[in-house]
Amino acid sequence: MVGGSLPSGESDGAAPVPVGARRVAVFTTLYPNDVAPSHGVFVENRLRHLVASGAVAARVVAPVPYFPSAAAIFGDYARHARVKRHETRAGIQVAHPRYLVIPKIGMLLTPFTLFLAALPVLRQLQREADFDLIDAHYFYPDGIAAAMLGRVLNKPVTITARGTDINYIPRYSLPRRMILWAARQAAGLVTVSEALRREVMALGVAPHRVRTLRNGVDLTMFKPTEREETRAALGLNGPTLLSVGHLIERKGNEFIIGALPQLPGYTLLIAGDGSERAMLGELATKLGVSERVHFLGVVPHAGLARLYSAADALVLASSREGWPNVLLEAMACGTPVAATNVWGAPEIVSCRAAGVLMVERSVDGVAAAVLSLFRDLPERDATRRFAEAYGWDETTKGQIRLFDEVVAAHAARPATAVPALRRKRVSE
Repeated sequence: MVGGSLPSGESDGAAPVPVGARRVAVFTTLYPNDVAPSHGVFVENRLRHLVASGAVAARVVAPVPYFPSAAAIFGDYARHARVKRHETRAGIQVAHPRYLVIPKIGMLLTPFTLFLAALPVLRQLQREADFDLIDAHYFYPDGIAAAMLGRVLNKPVTITARGTDINYIPRYSLPRRMILWAARQAAGLVTVSEALRREVMALGVAPHRVRTLRNGVDLTMFKPTEREETRAALGLNGPTLLSVGHLIERKGNEFIIGALPQLPGYTLLIAGDGSERAMLGELATKLGVSERVHFLGVVPHAGLARLYSAADALVLASSREGWPNVLLEAMACGTPVAATNVWGAPEIVSCRAAGVLMVERSVDGVAAAVLSLFRDLPERDATRRFAEAYGWDETTKGQIRLFDEVVAAHAARPATAVPALRRKRVSE
């Protein structure tokens, strides 16, 4: 059955709600689950720190695509069917209603199928323990659905833009119009970098309506650890590069592998999986560097600190990144980076202790950046100290301020405004 409802009562492991805490319904398709524990982990990390403040209590509605069978023969599609309908993660209750994704035209209809899947879940949540606002992550399709939910449920909505939802999807005319509609409906707009904020404003959103609340890094989870032990276990002797992320086109791993002939003696570790895995393996073989490229598959988020610590540098060759969390995670482990000069990356790689930015996104650009970095590698302690300025405290305070503002503004609206909103067409 598509859609779903929340379980009655408290789930096992759910944290008690602090007295006076702001109640928030978090809505996003980017959230970890029992089958894909690293999916959208950056949203969960921000929420965990927010809830730990005691000022906010949260329930998460994280829809997953509907698929009728969990049989392994159906591959990745079946994984969605295996996701539990309800779970508790880090003391936070999470519901995973199912929404329809229709091939070919799904991009245009998904905001509406998300809305239909989530509405009964949020209605039940209102009945059990009403919430103050809806906090949505990723503008399209999640933010569109959240804006519709907010209108129907008469709740203020905040939307966080995170990357391709703003720096790529608005290239398509209808999604762009829907994004602008949702931006007008939202009570608060957030971007995770100043570069994304500028792009939201370029779409036509007033500057005063958008604020930047960058992602932080968990300095307890990501810290220098077991460097020599991990290097020995992996058989690493010389300079070692690391790439972390999905093996898809925009991550640019082909440029990193392509640079290895210019980097004799360098080893490359690749943590992640995706549609380009086979192609990247074939490229390494074709270039004669396959013995220096190690595909590690998907590594649990908590296990990445050992890899960051073992590497001498992280390389990120992405074409688009809102706020690349892997950069700060590596730095927190004492590992400098070589990254493409795009979107949020230059806001992070701002000094030599952090690393270097590539002059161009190409094979030669990767090779030149790596060689430049290794000619004068920063001290690992200095890189760690740089990352320590990027904890979560300021972001958490900024979220709390935003939530307080939008709830107060919503409460101050004239009572006659609510019916009028409901009479307007969603497509206006």
